[in-house]
Amino acid sequence: MRGRTCLVALALFMTTASAQDSRVHSSTAIAERWQRYSEWKFGMFIHWGPYSLASVEASWPIMTPAREQGSPGRTVISEAEYRALPSRFNPVRYDPRAWVRLAQRAGQRYMVFTTKHHDGFCMFDSAYTEYKITKTPYGKDVVAMLAAAAREENMPLGFYYSPPDMNHPGFRDTAKPASANWRGEPWRAEWPLYLDYMELQVTELLTRYGGVAVVWFDGLDEQRKYDGYRFQRLIRELQPGALINNRIGLPGDFSTPEQRIPNGIPTRTGTVGATNPAEDAGLSRQVPNPSDFQPWETCMTINDTWAYNENDRKFKPASELIRTLVEVASRGGNLLLNVGPTPEGTIQPEFEERLLAMGAWLKTNGDAIYGTTYGPWQNLPFGRTTARGNVVYLHIFQWPGDSLNITAEKTKVSRVTLLANRRRLEFSQNGSSVVITLPPDPPDPAVSVLSIETK
Repeated sequence: MRGRTCLVALALFMTTASAQDSRVHSSTAIAERWQRYSEWKFGMFIHWGPYSLASVEASWPIMTPAREQGSPGRTVISEAEYRALPSRFNPVRYDPRAWVRLAQRAGQRYMVFTTKHHDGFCMFDSAYTEYKITKTPYGKDVVAMLAAAAREENMPLGFYYSPPDMNHPGFRDTAKPASANWRGEPWRAEWPLYLDYMELQVTELLTRYGGVAVVWFDGLDEQRKYDGYRFQRLIRELQPGALINNRIGLPGDFSTPEQRIPNGIPTRTGTVGATNPAEDAGLSRQVPNPSDFQPWETCMTINDTWAYNENDRKFKPASELIRTLVEVASRGGNLLLNVGPTPEGTIQPEFEERLLAMGAWLKTNGDAIYGTTYGPWQNLPFGRTTARGNVVYLHIFQWPGDSLNITAEKTKVSRVTLLANRRRLEFSQNGSSVVITLPPDPPDPAVSVLSIETK
């Protein structure tokens, strides 16, 4: 089975990190982590904090104020005003179970929550800082509440944790404005104390809230300064089943392009830049050997901002989001789609509407997404393919009319089914040419899917 071969190959690839601890880095444990990841495919990213009160992006207004001021539609806020936001943060309508259930209805199989962004404010009740959610008027540990709701609903939950911390004097000289030294100052004598602080907080997240599905670092540039091996060992010891991304100076378990889809299938001999396509290398425009595949996940927003912004009305249509999910899956990746809850703790209706539309599509076509990998026919002009075992799923973007001709080299087709109604379709095959008879109109205006069983 192709999917099984891919998992074994991924396990062999990831054992390069196993010298640290053979017990938790066994190929079996790695294969189990990737089995889950390959099945999830679609998750919810959540950026939320006191910054939602001001309709500003998380952290960046104090780190790069000039850039924020130059961005159309962005609210300008001083560092003093930004730092005062927690004093009036009181999300009285926060209902974590409603968030989890929305993710379920959207067809999302995991969630990742921002426990601490670059500003250093903790959305959990850390014992090592006063700059945290339990010191706001709300006074409750929202991470504990979300973890409890996710556990009750059997929803895997991951934690975003920012190694940069504008609030900690060990990370930078806080007597200066954050814009002067937001990249951190690892040459100062205080830097080792900051890494100790990081370890204490990551340990809190890994030991106080139950199982952790993903640890999602966001280390910005020069990530080697965070001693990634130290934190990888810590995570493998405390949460051996957790996935680790690649933003702490190490390759990690998966790559993380941001707000974009790589123009090809990532391979383990290449690189995938976070935000800059120029950093991509080693992408395959054809179908790579499973042992060469680099697991990856892209994070994207529904509008133009990560945090809640009442002025940002550039919502992507549901059809575009569905096609984005298909594009990602067709290259073997996961889509982590972001929501920025309101200051009151609710998810705005424009986000909910689009998520539910994606969930309705997945209810019909989920077999073509969950547990699949990249398909055997890449670069099709009219659609994309995913695959599981001996089944190829053909996602059609541009409905061709009454028939469709595809080239299936070295493949014998045995059955074709339209997923929308499970109707079997007539087809003929002459060598590598397969002609499929279609209904005149697409069953779904966004993406219609054919299940093609092969021998």
